[in-house]
Amino acid sequence: MNTTSNRKRRISAVAILGLAASVAATGTGIAATTPPSTVHATAATATAAPPRSFQGTLPAPTGPYAAGEDVIHLTDASRPDPWVPSSGPRQLTVTMVYPAVPGTGTPAPYMTLAEAAGHIQHGKIPASSGITPQNLSSVTTHAFDGARPQRGKHPLVVLSPGFGDPRMVLTSLATDLASHGYVVALVGHTYEDSGETLANGQTPPCAICDDPNLDMDTVTASRALDVSFVIDQLTHGNTAWPLAHLIDKHEIGMAGHSIGGAAAATTMIADPRVRAGVNMDGTFHPAPMPGQINRPFLMLGAAAYHSTGGGDNWGQAWAALGGYKKWLAVTGANHPSFTDVDLLEEEAGFPTPPLSPERGVVITREYVTAFFDQTLKGIHSPLLDDPSPNNPEVLFQY
Repeated sequence: MNTTSNRKRRISAVAILGLAASVAATGTGIAATTPPSTVHATAATATAAPPRSFQGTLPAPTGPYAAGEDVIHLTDASRPDPWVPSSGPRQLTVTMVYPAVPGTGTPAPYMTLAEAAGHIQHGKIPASSGITPQNLSSVTTHAFDGARPQRGKHPLVVLSPGFGDPRMVLTSLATDLASHGYVVALVGHTYEDSGETLANGQTPPCAICDDPNLDMDTVTASRALDVSFVIDQLTHGNTAWPLAHLIDKHEIGMAGHSIGGAAAATTMIADPRVRAGVNMDGTFHPAPMPGQINRPFLMLGAAAYHSTGGGDNWGQAWAALGGYKKWLAVTGANHPSFTDVDLLEEEAGFPTPPLSPERGVVITREYVTAFFDQTLKGIHSPLLDDPSPNNPEVLFQY
């Protein structure tokens, strides 16, 4: 070791941002193949907007701690890269977000300039949108490089983004979890998104995004290997991360969006160290079978296509889950509502879904944190018991 959705039914959050930007800039509609649940209701009637300067800001964390941040680079010498074997061993870039002392450290960038450029290019975001690599990379995250860590040990939560999406689109969730006493590993899955800057400074683009024959089951299987390797490096007492002593290696959870959510289930099947999992709006690839997952699992999705009786495999997965489980559907949400993307779209002046982006962030943060509080910290959360008048959009399916 060197320390250096079914895509036919789901459009990645990056692509959604690009499509919204294209619509706002050109006034054109979105292709009929786009799932209705992922299209902003007003997008087709949007008119061209003058160029504007985009200045994005993510919501501040809500917990008592600040969010510290480190970016680490890991190389799995035991495994060639599954998508580009000629590149050598599998390389991963991981953002570590941790409970920190308020007022320490310096503001962390949202992403590198190269990652931002890839994000814009992958989403086909026009210059008229006002979104440039410079201002996208400098989105205010409320995370701080070099911040002094809080003392003690904290549960580890691994986050995996949607297919085509860089790890950064889950930053608002990561910073909030850290502020509530979690160490978060935000994993970039190389060659599966718009670009992750590696240890050598290169930022390779997606190698598999345009493959019409890609079997998404192979993607979740590969991500399970990525995540288990990251857990190995963070819990085996090596020097992969100087602050690894903050991690309680007996309390590990995983959450993911879209294919990352499906990968949470696949990882739990393969790795018993992951004690609790969350799938945010992702079709399972494949759905778990009875007896494979008998640990806590949360299914949190858009009501438009992740409610009981829906057309995907959530019902099959629900029936197979054997441990503590919750299925929550969010009315008015679209696919990116569980990420940073809708909020950044709104701040860039583009149409947004019926569920306000701010509510999407609040709901995602509150329910994911409550779930991990209950399953990894043993702190009972009434929020998970019954519908809440404070969150009328959240419908308990079971």
